[in-house]
Amino acid sequence: MAAPKKAVAPKRAATTSAPPKAVARKTSASGTPAKATATKTSASSAPAKATTRKPTPAKKPAPAKKAAPAAVTPAKATPTKATPAKAASVKAAPAKATPTKITPAKPPRNESHTALVRRARRINRELGEVYPYAHPELDFENPFQLVVATVLSAQTTDLRVNQTTPALFGKYPTPEDLAAANPEEVEEILRPTGFFRAKTKSVIGLSRALRDDFGGEVPGRLEDLVKLPGVGRKTAFVVLGNAFGRPGITVDTHFQRLVRRWQWTDATEPDKIEAAIGGLFPKSEWTMLSHHVIFHGRRICHARKPACGACPIAPLCPAYGEGETDPEKAQKLLKYEKGGFPGQRLNPPQSYLDAGGIPAPPLGAAIPSAPAPGASAPGAPAPASAGPAPGSPAREAG
Repeated sequence: MAAPKKAVAPKRAATTSAPPKAVARKTSASGTPAKATATKTSASSAPAKATTRKPTPAKKPAPAKKAAPAAVTPAKATPTKATPAKAASVKAAPAKATPTKITPAKPPRNESHTALVRRARRINRELGEVYPYAHPELDFENPFQLVVATVLSAQTTDLRVNQTTPALFGKYPTPEDLAAANPEEVEEILRPTGFFRAKTKSVIGLSRALRDDFGGEVPGRLEDLVKLPGVGRKTAFVVLGNAFGRPGITVDTHFQRLVRRWQWTDATEPDKIEAAIGGLFPKSEWTMLSHHVIFHGRRICHARKPACGACPIAPLCPAYGEGETDPEKAQKLLKYEKGGFPGQRLNPPQSYLDAGGIPAPPLGAAIPSAPAPGASAPGAPAPASAGPAPGSPAREAG
């Protein structure tokens, strides 16, 4: 009876001890027991595990390969992050030095007429705020003085005309007086304006026409004004708009230059420019529009070197960047009262003075606030005996 009890005891112990070993092997190593279980299991389960076994090793090396470059990529990512930071700083520096990249793009080529009208009128409104005192810059007391001064302003500046006409009108105050004048005496007075012989012929001729055909009075109609010697549409509109209060567009060299820069029109002939711009604005605004554009052309938007960096309408200008964009350098290019120099009128209206304008000095007088030695102010008068030098601002019509 005792022998069989002992035989049973070891069997139970063996059966109970074996399973823990198998479990221990399965849990200790994940790869080795997987093979053992595959051999112990049925044939139908073996291929299923074999298929799972193929992706398993494939997955194991894959993370290992990904982990290796992952350790390297952070090292590479560090310089790449630093590089864009440097590039950004490099790009930021030129953006400050050249504002052309952050200012407006040119208007589209297919800009509609409505969009053009809106843009043009907005520019005019902005110029009206910058030049609320815009006015004709020729000194005159009556229509006769204005028509003569306008004829004399061709190929010179209004400043030079204003410095010359006091002597002319002091000696010949009426059309009858100038019509009977000695041409040689008139030429001597008009010599500083340049082309004095042709201008003498024109002003004496128009004075005779006023005396003989209009009773010594300047006519107030366009068709009559253009019949006078030396008087074209530009001069006629100056007289009509400023002496008679009748709207007109003055297409001088400044006006032509700026309306093309602003892409209001691509016309080059004055009459076509006049028609094109007249269609963008109501007739009541034509005279003041001319003053705004001409003021801006003389003071900031110069022909050879526009002061783009000091231009108040830069965000609206499609030609921004054609001139100096640096604000400090552009400030030095400003002419007349915008740059602190004398203006063009000897006797400007009070509104001009109230806004900070400076009257022009008489011919030959010293200029206040003169620039550094060797440099002349834009409004500085030249010697009375000298005509406009080639390439000088006096060559451009006032």
